[in-house]
Amino acid sequence: MSRAAIAARLAPVLLDPEAAAGLDVHGRIDAAVLVPLYEAHDGRLHVVLTKRRDDLRRHAGEISFPGGRQDVDETDLRTTALREAREEIGLPEAAVELVGALQPTPTIATNYAVYPFVGLIEPGHAWTPSDAEVETVLEFALTDVRDGYARRRLTRRGVPFRTDTYVVGDHLIWGATARILVDLFERLDRVDVV
Repeated sequence: MSRAAIAARLAPVLLDPEAAAGLDVHGRIDAAVLVPLYEAHDGRLHVVLTKRRDDLRRHAGEISFPGGRQDVDETDLRTTALREAREEIGLPEAAVELVGALQPTPTIATNYAVYPFVGLIEPGHAWTPSDAEVETVLEFALTDVRDGYARRRLTRRGVPFRTDTYVVGDHLIWGATARILVDLFERLDRVDVV
C-alpha cells in the first residue's frame, strides 16, 4: 500500500492535528510526541520508539515516542513533536507527513499532558540518537506490539499497580506510551490497517 493510501485510511479515524494541538488539559505541563509509522518491505506497519538512557532524571530507561516539553517560543505542539523527533532520533521535519493526532495523555508522576501526533515516514532511516537522552532507537511491527499486550501488575517506587503494557522481546512498554498505543490500536481497528 502506498504512503498516500495509508494516510487516506488513517486520517478519518485520527483527530485533526490542528484541533488536537488546541485541546486543553488543565493543570499540566504541555509536551508533544511523534508517533512515527512506516510500511516496511514486508507490507506491515511499523512504529518507531526510543529507549531512554538509564541515567536520566525522568523516565530513565523507559520506552517512549520521540518527544518532550514544549519550548516557551513554540506556539504549536505539532512543531514541538517534530523538533523533538529531529533532536532525539535525527528525523528531519520534512521527512514526516503528519496525518493526524491521538487524545492527549497525562503522565501521572511528572504532571505532563502529552499530545501525540501521528506521522508517516519512509522506511530505512539512518537514525542518529541523541547521546544525552536516547540509548537506542527501536522499530517494531505494530502486529508484534499488539501481540505483546497485557494488563500487568507493576511496582514503581514501591507502589504496586495494574496497567496496560506491551512487551516486544525483552522490551516493556508501559505508562503514557502504552496508553497512547491503546488509543492508536483502537483507532486502527476501525480501518483494519494493522
